[in-house]
Amino acid sequence: MKHDLKAAGHDTKDAAKDAGHDVKKGTVKAAHATENGTRTAAHTTAKDTKKVADATARDSKQAAHATSKDTEKAAHATAHGTKKVFEKTKNTTKGAVDGAKDGAEKKTDQ
Repeated sequence: MKHDLKAAGHDTKDAAKDAGHDVKKGTVKAAHATENGTRTAAHTTAKDTKKVADATARDSKQAAHATSKDTEKAAHATAHGTKKVFEKTKNTTKGAVDGAKDGAEKKTDQ
């Protein structure tokens, strides 16, 4: 019986040792899988971030170009409108001055 207990103790010790090795092996395997997954995720994130940054830069450049063109069009339209208003004001003022002169000449003729 003593021999059976001793054998059972060795069996238990060996089983515990085997279980410990298996747990260590599984933990190392899980750690490697986590490391590889993290590396892959980091690489994918970096690649996608670069794509988004490039697209944002391209779109910003296009928006700036469009804004510049529209601002230039607006400036030309404003200049043209200002010139038209100036000419109209000049002609109206000249007409008023000429009318005042004519009115003054008629009064002096009477």
